[in-house]
Formats: sequence, C-alpha cells, structure tokens
Amino acid sequence: MSQPDWDDLRFFLALHDAGTLSGAARAVGVEHTTVARRIDALETALAVKLFDRFPKGWSLTAAGRALVPHARQMEDNLHGLMRAASGAAAVRGKVRVSAPPALASWLLAPRLQPALHRLSGVELDLRGETRETDLMRRESDIALRYNRPTAPGLTVRSLATVAYRLCASEAYLARRAPAQWEFLGYDELLQHTPQHLWLEKVRGERRYCLRSNDLGTLFQAAVAGCGVAVLPDYFRAEALVDIPAPACPVKRKLWIVMHEDVRRAAPVRAVADEIIALFTSGE
Repeated sequence: MSQPDWDDLRFFLALHDAGTLSGAARAVGVEHTTVARRIDALETALAVKLFDRFPKGWSLTAAGRALVPHARQMEDNLHGLMRAASGAAAVRGKVRVSAPPALASWLLAPRLQPALHRLSGVELDLRGETRETDLMRRESDIALRYNRPTAPGLTVRSLATVAYRLCASEAYLARRAPAQWEFLGYDELLQHTPQHLWLEKVRGERRYCLRSNDLGTLFQAAVAGCGVAVLPDYFRAEALVDIPAPACPVKRKLWIVMHEDVRRAAPVRAVADEIIALFTSGE
C-alpha cells in the first residue's frame, strides 16, 4: 500500500453519492474518464478494490463501504478547516447567498444597491435556487429558506413572514365569473408548497391553463390576464387585484441560515447584517 492522493477521495465520494460515472463527473465538473482514472489510482494506492464495475453503474464493494465514513470524516474536516480559515479574512472577497429564485430576483436584487455601495470590497454571488444548498460543504455561505433547518452547527434567525394572496388582473375578473376561472399553478417542483396545496383545494375541478416552477412567470401571466394565481405579497402591480374570497391563509416564515464557523468571517457577517437590515428596518 502506498500513500494515496487525498484529492482522489473527493472523486470516491462523488461516485458513491451519484452512483454513475456521468453523475459523479457532473458533480465534480470533470469528464467521466477523469473520475474513472482517479478511482483506479485510489484503488492502486490502497491495494483494494472499492467498486464493482457494471454496465448500468458502479457499486461499492465491502471494502468501499467501509471506507465511506472515513472519507466523509476527512471531507468534513477539510471543510471545517476552510471555514475556520475564512474567519480571518477582511471585509473583502466573494460571498455566496442562496435564496428561492423569486425572492432573489424580485425582493432582494432591487433593494441591494445601498448595501453593495457600503460593501465595496465584497463581490456578492446571489443565486436563485429551488434546492437547499449544503452549508456544511460550503455550497453557499448564507441561505434564505422557508424551512427552518435543524442540523447541528447552523445559526438560524427569523427574517420575515411572507403572506400569500389569490389574485388576477382586473380585466380578467371583469369578464369571467368564478366558475369560469382558470388557474396559474406550480409545476411538480413546487407542488409540495403550502400555497399550492391550498390552491388545489380552492381550484376544485377548474382548469390549470398554465403551470411553472418560476413565480415571476406566473406573476407576468397573471398581469397579462391569463388566469388566477396565488402569489407572495411582494409581487405587486397595478393591473393585479386581490381576490378577497376565498382569502389565502398561508403565511410562511423566512429564515436566514449560516454555518457557525462561516458566519464569523468578516465579509459573510457584513452581508448577513445587510440582508437582516433589509427585512427588519421597518420594525
């Protein structure tokens, strides 16, 4: 047995998580041949077979399964080292913020100019994402989420309560009785959300004329008179009017989440403070 290249463990975990060479290659950002080559090198260094190669995918051997927790612990330790090192940085550098897409583009981006001016040494990477990024692995530095996380090592603070409303264009409501309404719904990526589940009950047997995973698309369709939508209250336009009955009862807590180590980094802390101020300045 020789000393392995510890970076090969990253490819080992990527292949374990993805199950296929192509999936691991996408996750790491390399060609699938590179993943195969790095696994071969790791097996040679450790003098053990870690994967059985099958046409439809690679499967861990018993030796491979035994290696997983140790490789995962090394990965976690490395990320912990990086988080701790980032705490010594000045208020300068890139800060990654993950938020639901509509919230990032319609609520955050239009209000960030004063903060960006104050944080002249910071480059803000604002990502609109429907998935929850892994803060433990530094996929983002700050996350805004509707679901409060319970994992240890995370700092969580309530930012706001987002209310939802049933709405349509005034012209649409003027020309259609409620029995003739058609609806603008969420696609399968967002069908689990409480506002969509409520809309399902309200809709009954009436038709969805359009579905989307993007709330901005639904908003624009509603403004254009395509149908009735349930939207967060930060979507406002003169052409849209609230439908008072049935009133949407959904209110969702919005949380800001950081890893305890990362939040000590000066640029991350500064960006987090600016985001918190955006939501609490009117309190």
